[in-house]
Amino acid sequence: MPDPRCERIINGCRLFARLAPAGRERLAAIARPVDAPARHLLFRQDDPCPGAFVVGRGRVRVYKLAPSGKEHILHLVGPGGIFAEAAVIGGFPCPAFAQTTEASELALLPAHDLMALLRADHAFCLDLLAGMAGWLHSMVDQVDALVLSDASGRLARWLLANVGPDGVAHLPSPNRLLALHLNLTAETLSRTLRRFTDENLIAHDGDRISIRDRDGLGSVASGV
Repeated sequence: MPDPRCERIINGCRLFARLAPAGRERLAAIARPVDAPARHLLFRQDDPCPGAFVVGRGRVRVYKLAPSGKEHILHLVGPGGIFAEAAVIGGFPCPAFAQTTEASELALLPAHDLMALLRADHAFCLDLLAGMAGWLHSMVDQVDALVLSDASGRLARWLLANVGPDGVAHLPSPNRLLALHLNLTAETLSRTLRRFTDENLIAHDGDRISIRDRDGLGSVASGV
């Protein structure tokens, strides 16, 4: 029987939204629950890939280190997100480091079991590829935002992409992680949050951001 926690995490993963319920059940059946404390290193760059990780609770930073030691955050993966799936399917080592930023609950889809499932079910494989195509499209949007948008546009897009059904987005802790991810300084991030608050676009309480004017924030995100 699948672990109930893994079922919940798999069902909440955006990448698997196109899968039929039976497909998500098969994924949950091979998944293993992972409870990780804050700052737990899940894998290192060039390690053999253990499998794909789906985040149910908490947050994981996926990052690379330059020879100088400078850190570049590729992704901040929160609930509903997945990482290392491309390494599993491509059969290559982990391309980056992955570390929790807070206590996190994840589901691990072991590489061997996931690949066996893909080889055994052609329809399942096609559905997953369709989901990955949508996922890739969202990644391209993120790159466009980093390259083409100013600080306000980058932050507005991130907030809108990470807001929950309750209208609240939670900033990673410490905030410098988000600044690095958006290619901003910590001072610029703080100043932009303060301006959004002054303009009544958001309410800022610690790491909790309540969206007050979604349309206004959308205009900022699109550069209008």
